[in-house]
Amino acid sequence: MSARDMLDPAGSLWDLIAVQLRRHREERKMSGSKLALILDLDRSSVSRLESGGMKLQLKHAKILDQEWQTDGLFAFLVGFAIAGHDTEWFKAHSEMELRASELRIWELSWIPGLFQTEDYARALFESAGAPDVEADLANRMKRQEVLNRQPVPVVRAFLDQGVLEQPVGGPDVMRAQLAALVEWSQHPNITFRIVPRSVGAHMGRDGSFKIMTVGKSDIAYTEACGGGRLVMDVEEVRSFRLRFDRISDHALPVDASIELIKRVMEGLH
Repeated sequence: MSARDMLDPAGSLWDLIAVQLRRHREERKMSGSKLALILDLDRSSVSRLESGGMKLQLKHAKILDQEWQTDGLFAFLVGFAIAGHDTEWFKAHSEMELRASELRIWELSWIPGLFQTEDYARALFESAGAPDVEADLANRMKRQEVLNRQPVPVVRAFLDQGVLEQPVGGPDVMRAQLAALVEWSQHPNITFRIVPRSVGAHMGRDGSFKIMTVGKSDIAYTEACGGGRLVMDVEEVRSFRLRFDRISDHALPVDASIELIKRVMEGLH
């Protein structure tokens, strides 16, 4: 069964958009290559849009509405899809994370999943009441394979100081977790910077997020209780890049950040 055959337009707005995109293109007897030219994309991206492997951006929806005279249909659909919650967002985020050349992470609550030790992750899932801790744990550890692929991704992770000080799983588990961060920091492609408590209020307090560079595009993923949201609209992604830069203004330099991690680790009893 092909990816297109698995689309469920009755159950997912994004699937509906993919189906409608293909239907409108074929009704106009337009090739995928011609549509790619109109949207300034490559031919493979059009195939992924129509099979649900890639979500239509709002800017592209507006181009379609103008080109095909569809009275705002695609812009409305994409707007509703963005505003709603899609249970496939985390899965799509994980797939993009695996292909990303650069990851910019702001984490307010937890050690980022890519750097969690097995014991830390287990304690996290157990505290959340996960129905299948071992399955979630296996998936979390598998995600970390992205750090070992070639070429390695560039990772810039900014952490709130509270992330270091919250003893998830107890002092021994947390000490091992912080030691793992220090070890990861020795990799030339990985940077950790800490936003100290003394900063007080700043825009990063609104919540955790991640910006992934895939090909020539940036995609953001925001975390939330019960699920996150994938952000692909160019202007909205730009707002996350600006937010990341503002958080950077408050973060300690790299060396000072690693020293803080070590001090917290040494103070755990």
